[in-house]
Amino acid sequence: MLSKAEIKRLNRYKQSKFRNQDELFVVEGEKMLEELLQSNYEIQAIYATKQWIEQNKEIISQKKITNLLFETSQDNLEKITLLSTPNQVYSLVKMPKQHSDKTTKGLTIALDGIKDPGNLGTIIRLADWYAIEKIICSKDCVDVFNPKTVQSTMGSIFRVKVEYTDLKTYLQNQPSNLAIYGSIIEGGENIYEKQFSKDAILIIGSESHGISPEIQEYVNQKITIPRFRNDNKPESLNASIATAIMISEIKKTK
Repeated sequence: MLSKAEIKRLNRYKQSKFRNQDELFVVEGEKMLEELLQSNYEIQAIYATKQWIEQNKEIISQKKITNLLFETSQDNLEKITLLSTPNQVYSLVKMPKQHSDKTTKGLTIALDGIKDPGNLGTIIRLADWYAIEKIICSKDCVDVFNPKTVQSTMGSIFRVKVEYTDLKTYLQNQPSNLAIYGSIIEGGENIYEKQFSKDAILIIGSESHGISPEIQEYVNQKITIPRFRNDNKPESLNASIATAIMISEIKKTK
């Protein structure tokens, strides 16, 4: 069972300040833990109900995590969960060390000021689906270890590298002949009529402001998803939906 002090300590990880301080983040739910156990991420502790432990004896033995496993009640999980509906298992995981990688091979997604955790999580999931290994985030993007982000990746967070950096400096260091696509609402080349490069960076701007002016300076090819209505409504697409459409078209490149 969890003590009051332990419940209080675990609840601190709802705040980014304590996640970053201890370099730990929370992974919840049966599906997410299954993905976690297939990864190289370092698990610090797992809190689970007796039912979950009984149902997963084989994988617990295979992964040799008995010493990390603590049985607790559903009531206690409800006190520490970051989800609206608590699951049977909650784990604390060590944040991976960030290693800066300036090389660009294949398609890299660069995110400029994405604020919505659900959008970031969905974009990570998209990257995983399309075998895009790296996402570059500006420093003002939402925290990748925000509980809503982690959950919305559905496990893809364990396979896609997400790096936070000064986006302007990152783009400055790219080869001059590299295709840097910028997604804009109007005025860019129609994505359905364009030939794309295999090695490229795709920049997606924030949900409310798009790509910032200082980052637009480094875009050498502006692209647009054409709107098929003639009355200029809706005004824009959700960032993750726009990303999905653009990746799909770029990946069609032979």
